[in-house]
Amino acid sequence: MAKPVDQEFLEYLVKSIVDHPDDVKVDRKVDEMGVLLDLRVNQEDMGMLIGRQGSTAKALRTLLRIVGARHNARVNLKIEEPEGAAPRPRRESPRNMDEVVEDLKQL
Repeated sequence: MAKPVDQEFLEYLVKSIVDHPDDVKVDRKVDEMGVLLDLRVNQEDMGMLIGRQGSTAKALRTLLRIVGARHNARVNLKIEEPEGAAPRPRRESPRNMDEVVEDLKQL
């Protein structure tokens, strides 16, 4: 059985972006809300898939919305976090202005 157009399109795009295309898995579910594409990739590829400030993921969702509109369906994308993925460490809070000024005075 041939894959639906939206699922095939997403797989093609994501496999073109990531370093581990064999690990790309897309599950498709249809209900009264529309189509849900559930995407899983290799843990090392999550950064490329999400993009800076989520720009790549947002672009993928926009393209899927267009594909869905052409086929009279509402298509949503859910990106699954890989198992065993550790949360990214938070950056230190920014220093206050007094500390910065003191550091500059020492130069």
